[in-house]
Amino acid sequence: MFKLTNKSVVITGGGSGIGKAISLLFAKQGAIIHIIELNAEAAIDTVNEINDAGGNAYSYLCDVSDQQQVVATFGKIAKIDILINNAGIAHIGRADNTSEADFDRIYNVNVKGVYNCLFAAIPMMKLNNSGVILNTASIAAHVGITDRFAYSTSKGAIHAMTLSVARDYLHDNIRCNSISPARVHTPFVDGFIAKNYAGKEAEIFEKLSKTQPIGRMGKSEEVAALALYLCSDEAGFITGCDYPIDGGFITLNN
Repeated sequence: MFKLTNKSVVITGGGSGIGKAISLLFAKQGAIIHIIELNAEAAIDTVNEINDAGGNAYSYLCDVSDQQQVVATFGKIAKIDILINNAGIAHIGRADNTSEADFDRIYNVNVKGVYNCLFAAIPMMKLNNSGVILNTASIAAHVGITDRFAYSTSKGAIHAMTLSVARDYLHDNIRCNSISPARVHTPFVDGFIAKNYAGKEAEIFEKLSKTQPIGRMGKSEEVAALALYLCSDEAGFITGCDYPIDGGFITLNN
């Protein structure tokens, strides 16, 4: 079950964190991995790890907010069976203290970046009369989170885009779903804590972990396992759905 043998998979932000975990797991299941990254070093390291383990992976340096770059990059990939829109950036702020520049920056990557990849990939999927799209949303698309105005806005858009794409391409045999993680322990989290809470890393890590009702942060590998199911043939009857993976955050915090 859950084999992806010779499936061509594009993963944006696939060089680190959740994206890396998805890249490694999908490769283990037999997929051909195409990592789209701005961080060339992270992408190459992940590609090398996959290839050294006997897998098949490639990396492409690309800014997903630039449609011309995205179209050109996707044009180098002969076939796309699965698209994982995972690339994204975070921001802390409220409506009255988020600058226009910061709002635009979040929008350009988190919303326009996903649109650009959909714009490039869907015509390729239509030619094959099949495809699977998985977008990374967030619990911020479903509940109010303090000081996350621009980020929450962007992830709400991802949820809506998922529903729209699922509806529009039903008859092209293209499925589209999203996942909504809560806080997941990644290098980004460690870097955020180190930058903003120097000397209090252990204390803040414990505090952030306990904001999840289950008592800990999620693991990238757990998110990757959910992604694998939703992108597999076994999930062929699922489209237009969002799946929280949140340690009970949405249900048990409200």
